This record gives sequence, C-alpha cells and structure tokens, in this order.
Amino acid sequence: MFLGIDCGTQGTKALLLDASSGRVLGQGAASHTLISGPNGRREQDTEQWTAAFVAATAAALNAAGVDGSGVLGIGVSGQQHGLVTLDDKGQVLRPAKLWCDTESAAENQRLLDWLGGEQGSLQRLGVVIAPGYTVSKLLWMKEQHAERFERIAHILLPHDYLNYWLTGRCASEYGDAAGTGYFNVRSRQWDNAILRYIDPTGRLEAALPELIEPHQPVGRIRPELAATLGLNPHALVASGGGDNMMGAIGTGNISPGAITMSLGTSGTLYAFANEARISPQPSVATFCSSSGGWLPLICTMNLTNANGAIRDLLQLDLDQFNALVAQSPIGAEGVTMLPFLNGERVPALPQATASLHGLTADNLTRANLCRAVVEGVTFGLRYGLDLLRESGIRSERIQLIGGGANNPLWRQIVADMMATPVVCTSHSEAAALGGAIQAAWCHARESDSQASLIELCDRCVSLDETTAVDPAPNAVHAYEQAYRRYRDLVGTTYGQRTPPDLTTVAP
Repeated sequence: MFLGIDCGTQGTKALLLDASSGRVLGQGAASHTLISGPNGRREQDTEQWTAAFVAATAAALNAAGVDGSGVLGIGVSGQQHGLVTLDDKGQVLRPAKLWCDTESAAENQRLLDWLGGEQGSLQRLGVVIAPGYTVSKLLWMKEQHAERFERIAHILLPHDYLNYWLTGRCASEYGDAAGTGYFNVRSRQWDNAILRYIDPTGRLEAALPELIEPHQPVGRIRPELAATLGLNPHALVASGGGDNMMGAIGTGNISPGAITMSLGTSGTLYAFANEARISPQPSVATFCSSSGGWLPLICTMNLTNANGAIRDLLQLDLDQFNALVAQSPIGAEGVTMLPFLNGERVPALPQATASLHGLTADNLTRANLCRAVVEGVTFGLRYGLDLLRESGIRSERIQLIGGGANNPLWRQIVADMMATPVVCTSHSEAAALGGAIQAAWCHARESDSQASLIELCDRCVSLDETTAVDPAPNAVHAYEQAYRRYRDLVGTTYGQRTPPDLTTVAP
C-alpha cells in the first residue's frame, strides 16, 4: 500500500493505493488559505501544508479502513515554482511565495534582460523564465527582506519542503527543479551563474538541494513523524515532483501521444517527450518529467479562480452557476471576458487585468456573464493548445483531470473548443495518484532495478469512458468564431502577438 499526497494551492489531497491491484483504497483532503496582498502577492504559511498533510492522511486512512502500518512508501506532489527558504536550523524564514504570485514581475524582467531576453533564456536554460518562477522570487526577497535573505541556508520548492519535513533531507528531482529558472533542462543540472548574478557570494548555490533521479527515494520517514501520522516507520519517501509531473504519471502520460489537460485553480496542458525538443515559442515550457523524459507544458494562471470570482459576485452556488452557463449560447451573445484576474502566463501578460467586452443593453445578463468567464478561461487553454500544436505535439484525445473535469458541460465545451475528443481518468486526483504510483516505483526499484513504471501505470491508471465526449461539428464552427474574437481582443487590448491560426490543423 502506498500513500500519494498532492499539496496544492487550495488544499492537500491524500490517496491510498493498492499497487498490486491498482485499486484506490481511500482518499482524504484538508484545505489551505492564501495570503493575498498588493501587486499580485500570493503566499502561504508552510505550517498549513504540514497540518493539512496530517489531516488528509488521517482522513484517507479512515476512509480506507486500514492501518497505516501497511504503507510502504509515500510520494509527494507539490505546486510548482514556489519558494521556501530555511535558515541553518531548518526553520522557515518567511511564508512561501507561490506559483501564482506575480509580485516579482519587475525582478523577473531584469533577470530576463540579463539572460539576453526570451531567446537568451531559451538558449541558456531551455525555458523562458516567467514571473511565477522561483528565481525572481529570490531576487525579490533579497531586495525586500534583506536580513532574512542573508540567513538563507536552504532553498526548497513546496514538494521539496514536505520531503524535508518527512525525512530531514534536502533533495529535489528534475521535473520540479525544471520550473525554478535556475536549472538547465537539457543537461538536468542547476545553472549557478544566474544565482551568482543575484548574490555573487555563492551562498545561494550552497543552499540548493541535491538533485536525484525520479526513481530514487529521498529517504525513510522520520520515526517520530511516522508515529504522529500513524504510518509504517520504515516507509520510503519517494522523490516526488511538481503537480504537473505527478499528474502526468497519474494519467499514464509517460510516453508520446497523450495530452493531459488540468482544470484546476490554474489550467495546464502537457504531453510527454523522449527528448528535450525546445519549442521556439516562449510560452511552451519544456520541463523535465518525473518519469525520466521531458514534459512540454503550457500553464494559464486563471481558471476556476475566475469562475469563482463571478460566482461570488453574483452570489451563486455551483449548481446555479452551471445552470446559467447552460442557458447562454456559445459565444455568450457577443460577451467576451479576458479573465486575467491574476495577470496571465499564457498569453504572456503578467501585469494584465481582467476585462469584459461586447456588452450591450440586450446581452448584459447573468447567464452571459457566467458563460463568458467559462469560455474566457477555456480560450486561454485553446491558445496554449495552438502553441503546443505549432511545436509538433499531436493527440487524438485529451485526458481531463482536476475539479473542473467533473462538470459534463465544461467537458463538452473543451471538446468543442479544442475540436478534439475528451475523456476523464477514473480518478480525477491525478497528482495524488501519480505520487502513490511513483512511490510504488521507487519501492520496487529497491529490489529490482528494472521495475517498470509503464507496467504500474497500466495497472493503476484507467479512463472513465462514461465521461467521454466528442466535439459537435456545429459547436466547433461556432467556437472558432468566438475564439477568433478572443484572439483579436487579446491582440488589440494588450498588443499581444497571438499564436498562428491553427484552426484548420487536425488535432
């Protein structure tokens, strides 16, 4: 039995997996809250993560009706790009800055200029650093919290921190490290020069965790923590990874040909690649995977958070909101929302604000506002899919995960807008499942160096064919018109170059 943990923006999920049968035995969850502030500040206290880890694990064990002494391994998925800094006593220096924090946008631009712009960043690192990446958060901390910056002894990502809490060891694996902005995705090594630009003393390089392969464990759980959690004191802690990398494992996206789309707080699209084929498109991040390859990926910063903002504004529960979305036609009678409440990464508009377009006395209705926000956030994913297709990624089917995937209407909107069939995996908590599968892989590799991750995924990952939907030809045509309007508005409102028109390209 293996425990998968997904520490996300809104909460922590725990999942218990019987890797022999592929059966999920039980699940649990606990929530987090955000620290929000001016200029795009989005932070969290790490104590919330550890408290939620304990609560979610207890809930999963209770749901499964099993004894935690049977847990052989733990795999942790964490939100990417976050910055956790520790002093030489292992104490957290300040709240973690998250992936959705854009307070360091100015610092990111300075670093990008130093790298030689987008092309210089691509050439050096294999990715274009973005305001959400970890590297600009370090420069921000140096300039805004100099005294605490001087005390940094360890620099960790969220999942790295939870592994440190579990084992007492600082380590990082390639997939999550690839999103820091101080990692070369081609060579799979830290890039120390950019850290020396931030601090010439070399202290930051010394604070980096050891890099390990995805099949390598971080260590064993600390006995005192095993007692607190009610787990096997000999349980192995796997390398873990970023939430997108673990989601790829949890959807079986570990070989070429599949595309996974996550409908969560953020929206993501990613595919597996055997080689580091760096896209010329700056918004496509060719991260490393947590399964031994690479993971070309795009990420939008506004998805269910934007839907939630409209729900709160109109004081609607989820069922009322969905009913109103269904009442409005495709294109929301000409109402288009550019839903960039947190700025945006794809399109690359970190300082953008949200806006509504096309309002008239006749179409200003609650139904159209609800439809416009759902379509607006999904257009962002279509924009990203065009970028992936331009870089050569193809798929005959999109696998949906995340909370939004549970909505049949949204699934149909995705299929129609992407002109591609859609299906959900049987377990929507793909990142937690991926963590459990990776833990089983690490455990198996301890006694068999040839243990196959593919075989584990074949056994533990399945598709829920009852959720499968095909695009409707009339709806596909209608969405092409609405999407062109969205693209034009992005271009005229923000001066943003839109991706090539790939509407005639087969998915």
